[in-house]
Amino acid sequence: MNNEDSSAASPPIRLEGKSQAIVVCFFLGLGSLVSWNSMLTIGDYYYQLFPDYHPSRVLTLVYQPFALGTIAILAYNEAKIDTRKRNLFGYILFFLSTFGLLLIDLGTSGKGGIANYIGICVFVAAFGVADAHVQGGMVGDLSFMSPEFMQSFFAGLAASGALTSGLRLITKAAFDKLDNGLRKGVMLFLAISTFFEFLCILLYAFVFGRLPIVKYFRKKAASEGSKTVKADLAAAGVQKTESSAPLLSSQDGDAKHERLSNKQLLRQNIDYALNLYLIYVLTLSIFPGFLYENTGHHQLGSWYAVVLIAMYNVWDLISRYIPLIECIRLESRKGLMISCLARFLLIPCFYFTAKYGDQGWMIMLVSFLGLSNGYLTVCVLTAAPKGYKAPEQNALGNLLVMFLLAGIFSGVALDWLWIIGNGTF
Repeated sequence: MNNEDSSAASPPIRLEGKSQAIVVCFFLGLGSLVSWNSMLTIGDYYYQLFPDYHPSRVLTLVYQPFALGTIAILAYNEAKIDTRKRNLFGYILFFLSTFGLLLIDLGTSGKGGIANYIGICVFVAAFGVADAHVQGGMVGDLSFMSPEFMQSFFAGLAASGALTSGLRLITKAAFDKLDNGLRKGVMLFLAISTFFEFLCILLYAFVFGRLPIVKYFRKKAASEGSKTVKADLAAAGVQKTESSAPLLSSQDGDAKHERLSNKQLLRQNIDYALNLYLIYVLTLSIFPGFLYENTGHHQLGSWYAVVLIAMYNVWDLISRYIPLIECIRLESRKGLMISCLARFLLIPCFYFTAKYGDQGWMIMLVSFLGLSNGYLTVCVLTAAPKGYKAPEQNALGNLLVMFLLAGIFSGVALDWLWIIGNGTF
């Protein structure tokens, strides 16, 4: 089913607030992962507190089942779920969980032990629930808006990694020589992350939905039968979404009842879904556990893993802007699939580099891992939700995020294979 022809009759898009919406989407994307990336980036601190518990691998494995299980439930019921409540719940949960990590550290004076580790795991599980609410909700919402919004949101996701890595390098350098300096740097780091989550709550609740271009897209979605945008329209002062009813013809009204099911949408877009799965199963089988535990000891010493994480995050961010250049944006469905499969050649490259190479080669490989991850993610997600009405685009966005999180979960599980038989399991 292709509804591209019906879009020709739509009125011209009012561009008021487009630049502001792009900026807000960036910060909302940043808030979607800044808490989790904080956990990844302070891995050196948790390895000091819990040296025998494999924190980078265990915490990631705790996070992912909750994220995947929640997004599966939400994707199945997305047509009935209020997007505003869903996204606000996610950002508030991110805020409370990040603040909770800070309180655990303050309450225990930075001590280890299994009880504290379990407490950290509980908040990490909450991150997974929040991620499924926010990432699926935002991608579904942005799928029927401008592609630039989607690109900016995913650039924000990558920026959260680059930001946390940059802050981690700064705090490590500033506090490294001080007594208990590592802990002090981590506490400052978590406080900054908590502030960003609070900022995202304010941006989504009071700014994003009031922008004229966002109201336009949501009124258009409501006219096409979407029920998920009503609360956002009401909060923006659009009390009667029926005002957009003239956009509907009788033919459109019939089409509203012929919406494709999730199974039909998935069948038509299975290659995009598999692409996202393959991208993240490869990335998370290497990042971050392999980088912390399997790359050996080099001249950078305790800085080595922090630098590797930072290089991945920086190139992941840069690469998410590359698809803005139309001539090098990959849109071919066959080309995307070949590129995603070809990335698996990185597995032997990482294995032999960790065993025989020096730190320069590893930094280069990690940079390429980030570069290919960000570029292909944006190419897939901006190409996929085309030719459908708003309710179907929202549903497809949720399904794609579900496959993305399934890839992350599978990658995290496969990451444990690197340490089987090497005496560290």
